[in-house]
Amino acid sequence: MELKQHGRYDYSPITERADYDWPDGKRLAFYIGLNIEHFSFGEGLGHTPTNPGVQPDVRNFAWRDYGLRVGIWRVFDLLDELDLPASHLMNTSIYDYAPQIPARIRERGDEFVGHGITNSEQQGDYPEDEERALIQTATDTFRQNEGEGPGGWMGPWISESAHTPDLLKESGYRYIMDWSNDDQPTWMRTRAGRLLMLPYHIEINDSPAQLSRRHTASQFTEMVCAHFDEQIRLCEQQPLVFSLALHTFVVGQPYRLAGLRDILAHIRNHPEADKIWFTRPRDIYAHVASLPKGTVPGDDFPE
Repeated sequence: MELKQHGRYDYSPITERADYDWPDGKRLAFYIGLNIEHFSFGEGLGHTPTNPGVQPDVRNFAWRDYGLRVGIWRVFDLLDELDLPASHLMNTSIYDYAPQIPARIRERGDEFVGHGITNSEQQGDYPEDEERALIQTATDTFRQNEGEGPGGWMGPWISESAHTPDLLKESGYRYIMDWSNDDQPTWMRTRAGRLLMLPYHIEINDSPAQLSRRHTASQFTEMVCAHFDEQIRLCEQQPLVFSLALHTFVVGQPYRLAGLRDILAHIRNHPEADKIWFTRPRDIYAHVASLPKGTVPGDDFPE
């Protein structure tokens, strides 16, 4: 059997790479990626904490809507309390449904990351022209509301077609968060030039951890803190990225919010917190793009 290859990047063991620092000599770049997702009523895809019901699946739809009506506001308050920046992977249908949410993001000076129009669809299901139109529609909506398009993209359901990186680069995107293959940013080939792959950790993503693998809230807290503790140790060897992927309807539930408070307090108050760069993906991209040639895997790919 001949194995198919994607050709987007080459194999690069982390132990053989050049060393570098994050700004001010930091060694661990920490960012929060809050998924702000909106769903069609009575149709399409949707996260569920329990078995899906017959459509219209009111029980699960309302549970997801709690994240936008209640959960996200508790998360915003917690981030403000701990003075933490964040990035927000936002469906553009939020602009019409809940405009107070992007207003709060703007007020905080946080980053918008492209996340499609709605999470009731997967862009990987569409032919190339339709996927291009989906990306363009979402990008145009951000530009209309924010004055510019987002620099990064995470596909709804982390879904991609064979053309997604090409289409994103052609639409002006600088980085992609779909490929959870590394603890460092690396460059990807596209037909229009290189695109940065930015780490987005699936293992400590609250949705698959607590909805799919059925970890409890306390187990999730333990997992994330252990992940952080090990990365703060390993970052002595290589500069690393720690991403905390969250969803409003998961971590926004009060008992899970209490666990998130414990996680963030553990990180904020860690004895080696001076090694941490509390940042956003756009700033990670800018720093990586400024590094000398030969530092980051794939930086010799055509621009």
